[in-house]
Amino acid sequence: MLKADLHIHTEYSMDCNTPLEPIINRCLELGINCIAIADHGTAEGALKMQTIAPFPVIVAEEILTPQGEIMGMFLNETIPSGLSVEQTLSRIRAQGGLVCIPHPFDTFRRSALGAKTVEEIVEQIDIIEVFNSRAIRLRDSTQAQNFAQKYGIPGSAGSDAHTIGEIGNAYVEMPEFNGRDDFLQALVRGKVFGHRTNPLVHFNSLAQSLKSRFK
Repeated sequence: MLKADLHIHTEYSMDCNTPLEPIINRCLELGINCIAIADHGTAEGALKMQTIAPFPVIVAEEILTPQGEIMGMFLNETIPSGLSVEQTLSRIRAQGGLVCIPHPFDTFRRSALGAKTVEEIVEQIDIIEVFNSRAIRLRDSTQAQNFAQKYGIPGSAGSDAHTIGEIGNAYVEMPEFNGRDDFLQALVRGKVFGHRTNPLVHFNSLAQSLKSRFK
């Protein structure tokens, strides 16, 4: 069985300064043996991590559209931010990737895709993140779980870690898989575990983001 944290950031994100090697070491300490690296606006860190990690790494990216973020999974290259929702979905599909909606319905996160948009593209969604450790309100996670159940969409979970200490705060215990299609089947059979992270971690991400802007 895999213990998969399906949403982790690295120093390749503008609001995170965590190098790749410490992430690997922390995962090994915790028994996390599968991860999705989903940096903001780039797949570069995930592609690099895939070459050095001793466990499965899913190449993902959080892509910012005018309506909010969409996560592409099983990507081969970076998809630029700023495209429309439909263009972003098309770019993900062109790479043979999966469409995941991260932290949906999160009322405290400006980057969250709105409920109206999620409903409009529901037939194109492969995965819903039903638990994100950085989501402040439990009801937002519950809404995501209910949405996934209503439409029969597999649910994922991730720490959304921007710091080492957050890794493993949420994960899916799931069977091993071979490729994107097998991943979806394994995810259906998985079980979500986790707890919410102290909201104060958002200030660390904000500070790092500001520092990146003024470099």
